[in-house]
Amino acid sequence: MSEGPWELGMAAKKGSMSPRRTARIRAVQFLYQWGIRQQPASREILEDFWALSPASASVRRFAEDLILGAIDHVSSLDERIEEYVENWQIERLAAVDRSILRVALYELFFRGEIPPVVSVNEAVEVAKQLSSEESGRFVNGVLDRALRDVNRPLRAIQDGGGEA
Repeated sequence: MSEGPWELGMAAKKGSMSPRRTARIRAVQFLYQWGIRQQPASREILEDFWALSPASASVRRFAEDLILGAIDHVSSLDERIEEYVENWQIERLAAVDRSILRVALYELFFRGEIPPVVSVNEAVEVAKQLSSEESGRFVNGVLDRALRDVNRPLRAIQDGGGEA
C-alpha cells in the first residue's frame, strides 16, 4: 500500500534520508496542500504546516526557499509543465506529480547552485516515494525534456558552491 504524500517513508524514519531530500518532500507536501486549498501562501499557513510537519531548522530553511520560490514563479513553472508534458493539460496531472514538477523546475531554472542532474534525480526519487514507480518514470520524462532548455552544465554547480 502506498504511503501517499503525507508520509516520509521508512528511510526518513530510520534517519537515512538526507536533509535536502526531506526538505524537497516537505516542499512538495506544502505545494500539494496549497494547490488543493487555492489560498495565498502566508507565514501563518507555513507555520501551521510546520506545526503538523516538524522539521529541523535546515530542512525548514531549504523547504521554505523551494516553497516560496515555486509559488513566486508558479505561472512560469506551470507554462513550462504544459510545454514539457505531451498531450496533457496541467490540471489533469495528479496533484502530487504537479507539485513535484514545480519544485524540480524551480530548482532547474532558478537555483543555479544545484546541479541539474541532482534536481532531476531527487525529483524522480521523491515521485517514487510519494506517488509510484510510474510517476517516477513520468517525472523523469518531463524533466528530461526540460533539460534541453537548461543553459548551464548539467553536472556542475553554478555561482559558487553549496550543498545540492
